[in-house]
Amino acid sequence: MSAYLERLLGPRGITFFLLTLPSLCWAGNFIVARALRGAIGPLTLSFSRWLIALLVLLPFSWPALRRQLPLLCQQWRLLLLTSLTGIAGFNSLVYLGLQSTPATNGLLLNSTIPVFICLLGSLSGVLQLRAAQWGGLVLSLCGVVLIISHGQWQRLANLSFSSGDLLVLLAMLCWAIYTMALRQLSPQLDRLALMTAQIGLGLLWLLPAWLWEQGSAAPIQWQWPVVLGLGYVGLVPSVLAYLLYGACVNRLGPARAGLSVHLIPVFGVLLAVALLGEQLQWFHPLGMVLIGLGLLCR
Repeated sequence: MSAYLERLLGPRGITFFLLTLPSLCWAGNFIVARALRGAIGPLTLSFSRWLIALLVLLPFSWPALRRQLPLLCQQWRLLLLTSLTGIAGFNSLVYLGLQSTPATNGLLLNSTIPVFICLLGSLSGVLQLRAAQWGGLVLSLCGVVLIISHGQWQRLANLSFSSGDLLVLLAMLCWAIYTMALRQLSPQLDRLALMTAQIGLGLLWLLPAWLWEQGSAAPIQWQWPVVLGLGYVGLVPSVLAYLLYGACVNRLGPARAGLSVHLIPVFGVLLAVALLGEQLQWFHPLGMVLIGLGLLCR
């Protein structure tokens, strides 16, 4: 299948195709999380999401998980780090932050991930970015800001930041650390086995916070939108998107893979137009073009 896509789209087309899919899945996650905000607690949503993902993955990954257990144990430090930052920390902090910060601020802060990745990589000596890659980072960031500001730059001056913004910003730093650590894991690890181990450890990190929320939050409002929403966040952004993002990091490196998060507000706009009836404005396609050009910079 991959060879067929390679011939059909070419190397650059495959690259862009891989970059778009995780962001499309995660854009849907933001919409579903906002829709479920009053029906389920943020920590319960995060815990339930990963519990569903674990139950789905385990039957397929169990043989590889048993076979590669010694190799996984050798890299226990990286496993703990990636499960804390990419599984438990990132999603829980985003869900908590979105309880009190507007979506505009959240989308803007989401676009700091590539900046964090580049800074962490440069400071640690892991990444040596060329001028074209820095230019692509700036270009795609400009596209994101254009979409978020609605083409009115003075809107950025009116943004106010709250404790929710700080939580979302901390989540973005977690994702940058996760991306950098993901590249250091052994390429011999089976992707499904690795994902299952990370989710299992992430649930252990989340368990105390989930138990605390159970004692203080209102019970879940079990209705069909909640069931369908949990099914979505447990399968699409949790399993499919993470596996695709891991493939992007392995194929393209953390800096270029990290740039793909700039596509999340692009898909967020398109989904809002398609599902919420919002209007497409002139700055939307222009911002998308800038983001696409930035992603193609090598």
